[in-house]
Amino acid sequence: MNSDYFLGAAILIAVLLALAVWWVFLRRAASRTMAQARAEAQSVIAEARSKGDACIREAELAAKEKLLQARSEFEKISRKKRSELETVERQLGKREDSLVKREEKAQQQGQELEVQLQRTGELEGNLSVRQAELDRLLAEERGKLEQISGLTAQHAREELSRLMESEARIEAAHIVKRIEDEAREKAHREAQRIIGMAVQRAASDYISEATVSVVMLPSDEMKGRIIGREGRNIRTLEMATGVDLIVDDTPEAVILSGFDPFRREIARVALERLIADGRIHPARIEEVVEKVKAEFEDLIRQEGEAAVLELNLADFHPELVRLLGRLRFRTSYGQNVLHHSKEVAFLAGTMAAELKADVHVAKRAGLFHDIGKAVDREMDGTHLEIGIDLLRKYGETEAVVHAMACHHGDYDPETVEAVLVTASDALSAARPGARREILETYVKRLEKLEEIAASFKGVQKTYAIQAGREVRIIVDSAKLSDEESVWLSKDIAKKVEAELTYPGQVKVTVIRETRSVEFAR
Repeated sequence: MNSDYFLGAAILIAVLLALAVWWVFLRRAASRTMAQARAEAQSVIAEARSKGDACIREAELAAKEKLLQARSEFEKISRKKRSELETVERQLGKREDSLVKREEKAQQQGQELEVQLQRTGELEGNLSVRQAELDRLLAEERGKLEQISGLTAQHAREELSRLMESEARIEAAHIVKRIEDEAREKAHREAQRIIGMAVQRAASDYISEATVSVVMLPSDEMKGRIIGREGRNIRTLEMATGVDLIVDDTPEAVILSGFDPFRREIARVALERLIADGRIHPARIEEVVEKVKAEFEDLIRQEGEAAVLELNLADFHPELVRLLGRLRFRTSYGQNVLHHSKEVAFLAGTMAAELKADVHVAKRAGLFHDIGKAVDREMDGTHLEIGIDLLRKYGETEAVVHAMACHHGDYDPETVEAVLVTASDALSAARPGARREILETYVKRLEKLEEIAASFKGVQKTYAIQAGREVRIIVDSAKLSDEESVWLSKDIAKKVEAELTYPGQVKVTVIRETRSVEFAR
């Protein structure tokens, strides 16, 4: 027990001694470290001080060098500015001398001007006196004239102006009529020569095409076979072709009705083949119609190629040639559009050759001016807009497109070829028998023409003659003079142009007749 106690005490004392020794060792190590750190810090501080002193000295030297440079630059600029200021001072001195001389001269001129002003004042005073005397004399003379004539000065001026205006209008009417007659006669002769030559070379017959076709039958028994059981055959044929079949009491005939000549012609050929074959049933009808359609596609291509060759043209897109062939089965007011297009192209080309214009452009634009009518039933828009898009799509030049676009007046013509195409279109459409016009529209146009002419002052009677291509106006000779009749014809012509749509031109003839009647008793 005691031995354990002493052993524990010994261990405790040993531990305490070890701790004391370790603490002493650590303290000595710390003091050595502190001393080393102080030494290093003093070394760093000394080095930093030496570097700082060096930097300061370098900065002072750089600053002194820059100061010297700035002082040198300043002195250089100062010398330059001083030289410029001296030059300016010399120039100002010269200008000052010049201004002094000018001032002296101006003073001298001012004195002379005062003398002239005094003289002018005296002259103005004398002039005022004379003007007052002249006004008094004029007033007296005017009063005497007014008493003699019975008119005031204002009325006399108005009367004189009216007489001069009337004389001027009469003289102007004579001059205008003479010049216009000469120009019209010369232009008329030249236009007659060119147009007559072109029309003579393009002479062709016209057949007005209708909207129905008649198919002759070998006998009336064939009508029953065409109709079929419960109408199956006729319904199949109508659905396959898109036209109406009219089977009535007409002996040995069936009528095909439709507004599309292309479909109507397919139906006619298909029906004739079915009648010749004798086998008429829905399957056979569909077979024959499809075969005829395929043949017609070849036919329209051949028609287009024939038109191109006939006009001696080339380099067309195949689709344009096909559309051109389709115009063979398109009519406008009963006129075949393909024949009309070929004639327009020929007329435009002939007149272009006479006028030394581009024949190639005129022919192409004339040939394609109605190309939009080939597909206007299948596409939205007017045939003009469709035609412009088609020509641009298939590579035609802008000159051809522009000449084609102007033929209805929707665009202002900028080339001679555009004017020629428009004129050729009007010539081809206005030829007698070329087009069929609806009676109601024709009558309304004639009535409107007479109504426009009768709306003017002094008109007694109006007559529209020559199918509306001329209007004759009989005027009251007591209300209108010969010169006023000239102006009346011009005013009526302008109003007709503004308010009516018509093919070709309308001739306005004003007739003024003076009759003297006396009786012998």
